[in-house]
Amino acid sequence: MDVLYFAWVRERIGIPKETVETSAATVNELVAELRQREERYEVAFSDLSSLRVAVDQTLTDFDASLSGAREVAFFPPMTGG
Repeated sequence: MDVLYFAWVRERIGIPKETVETSAATVNELVAELRQREERYEVAFSDLSSLRVAVDQTLTDFDASLSGAREVAFFPPMTGG
């Protein structure tokens, strides 16, 4: 599955996108797997309340199922301006 990182998430991890082999059933499980990879992932995902997630381009929550998902994107909350 493709995992995309935007804004400061991308800056902390150091890449905009990667393909991940995962057995995670939910976004939370995917985040747990990513956090175990390296310290940069741990830092990026240290406060999930400051992140939003989309599965296959649909905004969702971290309990969302990854069954059949092809893409997960992580980004900070949107602000107006």
